[in-house]
Amino acid sequence: MGAMPDATDTDGLTVGQVSMRLGATVRALHHWDEIGLARPSLRTTAGYRLYTARDLERLHRVVVYRELGVGLDDIRSILDDATEVSAALRAQRTQVAERIDRLQRLGAGLDRMIDAHERGLLLTVEQQTAIFGPAWNPDWPAEARRRYGDTEQWQQYAERSASRGPEEWQAVADSVAALERALGEAMDAGVAPGDPEANRLVERHREVFAAYFPLTRRMQVCLGRRYEADPGFAAHYDGIRAGLATWFRRIVDADARAHGIDPDTATWE
Repeated sequence: MGAMPDATDTDGLTVGQVSMRLGATVRALHHWDEIGLARPSLRTTAGYRLYTARDLERLHRVVVYRELGVGLDDIRSILDDATEVSAALRAQRTQVAERIDRLQRLGAGLDRMIDAHERGLLLTVEQQTAIFGPAWNPDWPAEARRRYGDTEQWQQYAERSASRGPEEWQAVADSVAALERALGEAMDAGVAPGDPEANRLVERHREVFAAYFPLTRRMQVCLGRRYEADPGFAAHYDGIRAGLATWFRRIVDADARAHGIDPDTATWE
């Protein structure tokens, strides 16, 4: 906050001179004049308005309260009615406290988002094992970050992860497990690629997978190929049902063809 103006040398100051003394913009001074909050009292013979020492003192008080975040209407009440000062300042203090609380919550949210982008899962090793099962490797999120950290899909995954705690991740894990059971049961029942039930499962897979990031049909084709070709993924799906990885790839390919996509040329897009 600036020093109080010297009343001995401030009669007849132009708006530009007042702006320099108080650090307020000329635009702000004009606005305060227009709304009657702080007006210059003098006029030159040419009609230019000038500020007196008294005007400058009022302007200084306006600047002080503006720096405290007080609104212009409240400043008017403070300056024109001394009985309103404490009430207005208390109200401003309440608003400041609310803003501080919002900023603290925002800061905590940003911290979680940063952690999610860097770590993927905001869960302890114990929580990961409890949710995803004993076969889960806690090193997998870090490995995925190294492989895919510069991709749009990792960013989308991190944004979802930042808002999830153990209960939300348990719901995701339950949805995945239910889908995998349904895939195994459909294969056992002889559901063939291209059958309506197979296509519904392909659609369900995309919906469940959206817990991580949006999955297009072309991306799903690429993922189906990986499930079959990658030893780790193949072992997981074939552990549910022998041959499930290949069957899943086939039903995804059939669904893609039904939507005008050639599985042999599909790319991650």
